[in-house]
Amino acid sequence: MDNQNNVIFSCEGISKTFGGVRALKNVRLEIRKGEVHALLGENGAGKSTLMKIVIGLYSADKGTMFFDGAPYVSANPAKAAEKGISMIHQELNVEPKLTIAENIFLHREDRVKGTMFLKKRLTNQKAQELLTRFGIPYSPKQEMGTLNIAQSQMIEIIRAVSSGAKMIIMDEPTSSLDSEETRKLFQIIRDLRSQGVSIIYISHRMEEIFEICDRVSVFRDGEYIITTDLDKTNKAELISHMVGHEVSNVFPKVDCPIGDVVLKVEGLTGKGFSDISFEVRAGEILGFSGLVGSGRSETMKAIFGLDPYTSGKVFLDGKEIHNRSSKQAIARGFAMVNEDRKEYGLCLFRPIRENVALPRLTRGPLLKWIRTRTESQDIRQITKKLSLKASSIEANVYSLSGGNQQKVVFSKWMLLNPKVLILDEPTRGVDVGAKAEIHTLVSQAAMEGMAVILVSSELPEIMGMSDRIIVYHEGRINGEVTREELLSETVTQENLLALAFGEKR
Repeated sequence: MDNQNNVIFSCEGISKTFGGVRALKNVRLEIRKGEVHALLGENGAGKSTLMKIVIGLYSADKGTMFFDGAPYVSANPAKAAEKGISMIHQELNVEPKLTIAENIFLHREDRVKGTMFLKKRLTNQKAQELLTRFGIPYSPKQEMGTLNIAQSQMIEIIRAVSSGAKMIIMDEPTSSLDSEETRKLFQIIRDLRSQGVSIIYISHRMEEIFEICDRVSVFRDGEYIITTDLDKTNKAELISHMVGHEVSNVFPKVDCPIGDVVLKVEGLTGKGFSDISFEVRAGEILGFSGLVGSGRSETMKAIFGLDPYTSGKVFLDGKEIHNRSSKQAIARGFAMVNEDRKEYGLCLFRPIRENVALPRLTRGPLLKWIRTRTESQDIRQITKKLSLKASSIEANVYSLSGGNQQKVVFSKWMLLNPKVLILDEPTRGVDVGAKAEIHTLVSQAAMEGMAVILVSSELPEIMGMSDRIIVYHEGRINGEVTREELLSETVTQENLLALAFGEKR
């Protein structure tokens, strides 16, 4: 154990169960002052559960905690913040109808003395200073609802930093950030570390862990496994600790026959993208790379009928179509795993079974279908195939970890056996073991003849899984790369980034 004068937080013997399912068993953790401490583990390992106990969202069944030299128990996140602990959640917690300034200082507003009136001018001024300090080019008066996920995540980070926290918990903070935004975040983290602030950094991106963190602790199946300095370990060793065995291939891409054109897009133009043309064939995995906000997701939403487009044409099996709603798209054989599962992918307070059943609404009365024995068998088979960790298919989706929630989203679309499978950040917030499982399913979908579109901000994923890659820059296609160029290393990660930043080949 470290000298206690150098420890900001410690816990011992923490246990927690939910409805008979053990989430944590006698775990321990120790965080030093002014360190960036990585917390690793597969989805369901107990990382987020422990952090929610730390900030008071859950109470531990047993165990003790100490913070800043004194016994610690938190009743709620507000009390935790008063003590000096803040958390940036993987699932963002913003108020879309309030302004950026109001979100940053929520529950910490400046008020006219002796009244309930807010000092809005002062709040906006302080927010502008923070936005300028961190290089964020937004107006403090802008509504949060106008920002995308990545932009909202940066505001969440600023809110935590501005609270004067002594320890900040970051749960998948870069899951929606591009390389430039990640660079800004890492600079913020380094500044905080130099000021003596401790960071608990939860991430499945190994390259980030080794770049920004000092030490790492690993949880597996709700139990503490190991803590070590990062300069004394390596990626393979950490993965082995996480999963209990060696993971040999995170990107199990299978070469399979590529057939006729299934989806063709000509000159598609809409909000955030312009003059987009491409085609994807049966059995092909077509990757889309680019910076966050470059127009990739907006294009996919327009194709799937979630957003309108102003001009251009879409063809399915050689016939021109126009999906004016997601229901119409599903009926035509489209499926889409959206980057924001909380907003678009799930009914969080409904059972797994009902969530997986929802897309079949377009194919007949829901109640008639979901009561059949075959339906339950299908759902059990697909959830088992994805190694979904849940007590049963009747468990509410809200009770699952983020990675297991993503598996529910994936399950419901795979059961439809679609012609076109659109995957927008399908492994966002998913651990390395689950990534390999999902990537295997992506390859299987291609082998079964689906035309697969893979949108990803993770360059290793897009390079490891794609037959071709289309690179976006500021709403337009700026280049195309073949798998042969990737395998021969004619094109590297640096080349793809250069295209994403606007350079020409």
